[in-house]
Amino acid sequence: MQHQPPTTPVTGDDGVPSQPSARDHEAASRETARESARDTARDTARDTAREAARREAGPAPAPRPRSGVLAALRTPAALNAAPLVVAAALWLWALPRIDFRSIEEFGLLDRFPFGFYAALAVLTGGFVLTLRRAGTAPLWPATYCAAMLVALKAPPAILYDTVRYAWASKHDAIISRLLTEGTVHPGRELSGGMSAYDQWPGFFSLDAALVRAFGVDAAASFINWAPVALGLLTVPVLILVYRTFSDDWRLVWTGVWIFQLANWVGQDYLSPQGFSYLLYLTVFAVVVRHFVLPGSAGALRDRSALDPAAAAVPPPTTTRQRAVAVLFLVPVIATINASHQLTPVMLCASLFALCLTRRYRNLGLLATTGLIMLVWNLTMGRELFLETLGTLREKAGDLLGNSRPGFAGDPTGPGPELVGSANVLMVLALGGLAVAAVLLRRKLARSALPLVLAAAAPLPMFAVNDYGGEMIFRVYLFGLPGSAFFAAAALVPAVGAASRAAAIARRTAAVALPVTLVALLAGFLPSYYGKEGMHYAPPGETALTRRAFDRAPEGALILAATGAFADSYYRYDHYERWFFTEQEVDENLRMLKDPATYLAGGIPTGRPAYVILTPTQGEAVIGEGYLPEGGFDTLREALKSSPLFAVVEESRHGLVLRYRPTTTG
Repeated sequence: MQHQPPTTPVTGDDGVPSQPSARDHEAASRETARESARDTARDTARDTAREAARREAGPAPAPRPRSGVLAALRTPAALNAAPLVVAAALWLWALPRIDFRSIEEFGLLDRFPFGFYAALAVLTGGFVLTLRRAGTAPLWPATYCAAMLVALKAPPAILYDTVRYAWASKHDAIISRLLTEGTVHPGRELSGGMSAYDQWPGFFSLDAALVRAFGVDAAASFINWAPVALGLLTVPVLILVYRTFSDDWRLVWTGVWIFQLANWVGQDYLSPQGFSYLLYLTVFAVVVRHFVLPGSAGALRDRSALDPAAAAVPPPTTTRQRAVAVLFLVPVIATINASHQLTPVMLCASLFALCLTRRYRNLGLLATTGLIMLVWNLTMGRELFLETLGTLREKAGDLLGNSRPGFAGDPTGPGPELVGSANVLMVLALGGLAVAAVLLRRKLARSALPLVLAAAAPLPMFAVNDYGGEMIFRVYLFGLPGSAFFAAAALVPAVGAASRAAAIARRTAAVALPVTLVALLAGFLPSYYGKEGMHYAPPGETALTRRAFDRAPEGALILAATGAFADSYYRYDHYERWFFTEQEVDENLRMLKDPATYLAGGIPTGRPAYVILTPTQGEAVIGEGYLPEGGFDTLREALKSSPLFAVVEESRHGLVLRYRPTTTG
């Protein structure tokens, strides 16, 4: 629009500007309208010209992707995924560089490359970051828990070319026999306590069915994956338990994470204990969620009486509902009893402990569980049950003896000693954190009292039996779910509290949580992998062992320093076995003075006998404290040079000797 230059206003005689007339107003309006129309036409023409030029030039170039990528990398999802990707890359790089074929005194600890440890550290840091949004994005902590489990326990399954862990190969032999014979023989006498596996065959029957379903030759084809599989199956059950007592997803996932790091006792291999433990947790989860008595919650349904992280008590159930739930649990409880000897006892102890509260006083469920256990022990498991009752006279009340790990002396050598120290420190750290949380967060301890009782329920077992030197590990294992929950509660302060103490706790936890998780990781690795020389046997060693058994005639006596070596129970129903160092240390020291004469004195007259000595046995007798350092080499050389024994086969994988009873020393 063209603007006219300003003009001097017209004034009247009095100097006041004269007012425009109506005609002037009308003329000005018409002029303004014409100018507005001209401006609109001019703008339209300009826009039309620009559009034509744009069509002629083609589509406008897309914005540079860099800005979009940078924006995507700043999203919460990308920040959560970044450590996971970095850790996966480090782990995959490190995996083929794990030198498991040359394991020495520190197990795999000095065979893991730096990238492996770096991957675990990155996963820990990523997990801590995901806890900030655990309530709105719980999938990320779940992904990190699964990733850590795989990172920690999958390397042997991927790398090893033989079965890891001697007892796993023993269970493989039991499953193979069950597949061959198609039935069990609970009344048949077998040496070495092997009859018990016919009396508690539930777990092995399931594995035999899996072998048939997968179409593989034996359980050995998938046996090394058991720790990963059982661990992944345990996570959702733990979540059900922890969510029953806490609404704070940060606390729940931290409890699951700590449980994984603290579960170093090695009972998660393909075993009746690992399987029945999963079922035990399942029963416990169902009970705490669906067996609440009406009118028993009291103030625990009032939000003001609860810890900010605590969940209200689950809704009560009627007597009829609980009776129906018992019917659904009976097959699970029966499977536990058909699979393992100790787990039903621990289940009864936990249910009895829950009965100490008004909330979970379900005497009918406790009676049903006890009755199923008693019926099984007096029928299928009668022989071992009566034998165990006979040992109670000498074991009952011996708290120190029953809580001693193993049934030999102290481990010797830097590796086993490190493992022992790590075990003790892990127990102290976990117990200290759990006790601190119970004392400092009393409202949470009150609402989660069933977890406190479940953690303490196994302790009286120390007064009953030593369970072959393993009672201390089983007590720790069954107390672990409750201990891990309260250890997490000590590290994850409640949100919402506005007091000064709460603010200090939150600032402290920001440092204490990652530091403690790294410390627990540092304790897990030697506890789980520090004795790997006992657990991995190269194919040449297993082949030598099988040749020795196949060479021996039916009914021969097979001698070995210990049963902790691969295929030690190969064709176990065809031979007698004597693991001659699995006794008191004083007796072993006496044996070392003249090993050949000592062993010859224990071989029945006329019985063909063979001795198998392998490198993994040498690791085991030192790691378990059966022999002093250097004792296995002394034993090996003494038998090899004795005229009472002839060398049948010798290589770097082991030594096989045949007893020559007609030769005099």
